[in-house]
Amino acid sequence: MASWVLSECGLRPLPRIRIYPKPRNALASNSTNNVFKIRTLPGSKANSNSFGSSFKVSTFSRDRKWGVLNVSAPLKVAITSEDDKDKETINGVEDDGEFNPAAPPPFKLADIRAAIPKHCWVKDPWRSMSYVVRDVVVVFGLAAVAAYFNNWVVWPLYWIAQGTMFWALFVLGHDCGHGSFSNNPALNSVVGHLLHSSILVPYHGWRISHRTHHQNHGHVENDESWHPLSEKIYRSLDTATKLLRFTLPFPMLAYPFYLWSRSPGKKGSHYNPDSDLFTPSERNDIITSTTCWTAMVGLLAYLSFAMGPIQVLKLYGIPYWIFVMWLDLVTYLHHHGHDDKLPWYRGQEWSYLRGGLTTLDRDYGWINNIHHDIGTHVIHHLFPQIPHYNLIEATEAAKPVLGKYYREPKKSGPIPFYLLGVLIKSMKKDHYVSDVGDVVFYQTDPNLYGSSKSD
Repeated sequence: MASWVLSECGLRPLPRIRIYPKPRNALASNSTNNVFKIRTLPGSKANSNSFGSSFKVSTFSRDRKWGVLNVSAPLKVAITSEDDKDKETINGVEDDGEFNPAAPPPFKLADIRAAIPKHCWVKDPWRSMSYVVRDVVVVFGLAAVAAYFNNWVVWPLYWIAQGTMFWALFVLGHDCGHGSFSNNPALNSVVGHLLHSSILVPYHGWRISHRTHHQNHGHVENDESWHPLSEKIYRSLDTATKLLRFTLPFPMLAYPFYLWSRSPGKKGSHYNPDSDLFTPSERNDIITSTTCWTAMVGLLAYLSFAMGPIQVLKLYGIPYWIFVMWLDLVTYLHHHGHDDKLPWYRGQEWSYLRGGLTTLDRDYGWINNIHHDIGTHVIHHLFPQIPHYNLIEATEAAKPVLGKYYREPKKSGPIPFYLLGVLIKSMKKDHYVSDVGDVVFYQTDPNLYGSSKSD
């Protein structure tokens, strides 16, 4: 049952990448004779997967099989005449000001890349290592302070602070996995293993599956991070499993289970070198990472005998689960919970660019600096080679190109408590997507713990 609770990030090397062909962008066809405009009838109740604005469906390609089956659209639609040409969607924005997030963007990935200053791509290993030293010093300092005072006023504060620092260590190891830490693969691997093994993450196993996430972001079936359940899979789950997946805090504890057995509908383990997650040439990498992970488990077992299991639980065990909650919270909110429904893609409608544009930036207040600005996520998804310390500048440079496809994050107070509300709202609404359609939106099960009906 636990395997259905899960989803999280993961990364696959280029030889294993299954990137779908770029769409032929029928939605952006310039042929006015071959275009129907489809929009919700006034006063009609759109299905939960409604675009929320009008969109165009091209009829020029016979093999595309367009219609209600290929686009997750309102049940009631009207086909307007050619007299409505003045309301053509231009660059994803209609003349009435409405924006269609599923429309193919008017720019290319190369346009965004060209807007980012060249120095933003430069990886400085000394600067990267300085963040590692900073975080490691803080981690050991917090542990020393908590052990010294050893009272129940300090322990809760320590758990929150140390769990957050474990999450910061993960982000630096994540940069190693992307190669944005330095240009030296050996340095990336050594630092990545030390950081990730210390928080019980199999570095190569995660690194390889995480690339799958980046190379297939926004794809319903092939994404690797919190990808949607299809309606068929969702309906096949028993009520207890559904509640586990969509009731807090259970989804925020999913990551360790995901590492063992992946997400619903997928098979494989990040620890098994023979898993179908990996190619035969990657087998030795997985053995190395699993060995390092096992060594860390052994060290914790030794410390439990030397210091006592309760002390290890207080110093390491509880902060570890705080780290897991940070990881699941952040990775979920980078792909869910926007005020407007965002699309997921299949088949020829998916492209690397369109999928990446459905990711979200988030503001975490004081935590931004602590966890290395990982909330600056859109540019990171499109260009994971950019070091974390250049993401903010790169994002600012790219905004004029992205236009409305960039969704400015809500500003947070010092502590991002508001994100808990966003998370709860999304968990109540975003349950599954249709089994059919190349552009689909999350739908709501109104019978699950009293959820409100779909928008």
